[in-house]
Amino acid sequence: MSTSGFQNRTVVVTGAGSGIGRAAALAFAARGARVLVADLNEEAAGQVVKEIADAGGTARAVVGDLSDQAVVDRVVATAVDAFGGVDVLVNNAGVMDRMSALGETGDAEWERVIGVNLTAPFRLTRAVLPHMLSAGRGAIVFTASEAGLRGSAAGAAYTASKHAVVGLVKNLAVMYRGQGIRTNAIAPGPTLTNIQVQADPEAHGPKVVGALIGAAIGRMASPDEQASAILFLASDAAIDVNGVILPVDDGWSAV
Repeated sequence: MSTSGFQNRTVVVTGAGSGIGRAAALAFAARGARVLVADLNEEAAGQVVKEIADAGGTARAVVGDLSDQAVVDRVVATAVDAFGGVDVLVNNAGVMDRMSALGETGDAEWERVIGVNLTAPFRLTRAVLPHMLSAGRGAIVFTASEAGLRGSAAGAAYTASKHAVVGLVKNLAVMYRGQGIRTNAIAPGPTLTNIQVQADPEAHGPKVVGALIGAAIGRMASPDEQASAILFLASDAAIDVNGVILPVDDGWSAV
């Protein structure tokens, strides 16, 4: 397997109905992978499966909220039953917070962001691991964030969730490298996706974050550019890359 070929590999991509996940799913399929498209939006997931099929590829969709254990179980069971296992897991699905400072963060905002951004990929990775361990190999790629590298890119909940993802990636890399499983993450900067930020511009958090971001963030990336980094980390071209958080941010992390 290389960045130009994932033939006979099964790839699970979450949040694959749009944005970075959609770009990654299409790119893996174009390189020969069998793709399990997981998304909350049934219409969007179905459209991605159709695009893959129309191009001669193979894909299945599972629709549901990945913070629900039953949906996680269905994703893994579908991949195993339809394709025989899971070779690559892309934990991409995520939601933004309202840029809220901690003192403005309610329980519902906190629990939703942590549930989708941290608990869901934890559960899905836990469910996939036995299949990768049985095969003696696997690649796991998370979508972290610039907010996982600094404290000035989002609100308290999103920042905490992405810092936790960074720690989870590094722990997984150490724990399972001896079993042939690599775990890495991309840390996107600003990217042209449909992720929604419903911030109150008069609240304390958005005022602070907005003032700090400014011109430092650089250019906006395309979903395809982020997907290219995901494919690299999932490929044998990155066979000795493990536990890495790769900024894909036009140098924002260097500012």
